[in-house]
Amino acid sequence: MTGDPCQEMQLLIQADIDGELQAAEAARVAAHLESCPACAGLQGRLIALSGSLRAGIPRHQAPAHLRAAVRRQLARPGTARRPGTWARPFGSAAMGALAAALLVFAVLPDGAWNGAGREPMADWVVAAHIRALQPDHLLDVVSAEQHTVKPWFAGRLPFAPPVRDLAAQGFPLAGARLDQLPGGATAALVYKRRQHVINLFVRPAAAEEDPAETAGSREGYNFLHWTAGEMSFWVASDLNARELAEFAALWR
Repeated sequence: MTGDPCQEMQLLIQADIDGELQAAEAARVAAHLESCPACAGLQGRLIALSGSLRAGIPRHQAPAHLRAAVRRQLARPGTARRPGTWARPFGSAAMGALAAALLVFAVLPDGAWNGAGREPMADWVVAAHIRALQPDHLLDVVSAEQHTVKPWFAGRLPFAPPVRDLAAQGFPLAGARLDQLPGGATAALVYKRRQHVINLFVRPAAAEEDPAETAGSREGYNFLHWTAGEMSFWVASDLNARELAEFAALWR
């Protein structure tokens, strides 16, 4: 590896756009982009190119049996990614790339390629939730104490995400991690409800962000969005919509 950080970032930016980086790597890329206009410009061009290609390519949904097979493979023990790799158990880099492509087919709903009639951020949030469920991806800090989780973000994010303890209401805090959504690094707070995982993504609200509350589902995963103060909140889970709404109401 050369001493030029931009050369390294150019190798990582595309992987970041494709969602192939672990949270720590994605956060490092985001930090570099904030201080490097050249790399930020490259990211913008790659995102625009990716969007143009996807808009022009007809979407063919993978057959149900193929989607199920990919999910079974990803759920097998030992399929955790290591830094810089994707699906090593598939046997080769080419098979790993194929697995990543099939996972996109498996988790993105019809219309997600061109965004017609869809909320694009909701697709990203649900995809981030599913990615986090892979082995060794869910938690960077394991703690049920809000006074442990909140300080953990200090120095790792340019903002201080609020953290709440909802254990008494039946939604215990499990910990947190750094994650990445379009626009930059994001705090991901992880809660539990029985055997269900709840990912709450928190970051400052963008100036152009629609403050209206949003609710819906993607591929069996429910999501909610709201803003409070200057913060934006997205929550995703396979928990039923009623209880997820209860969680959001408690948070608000």
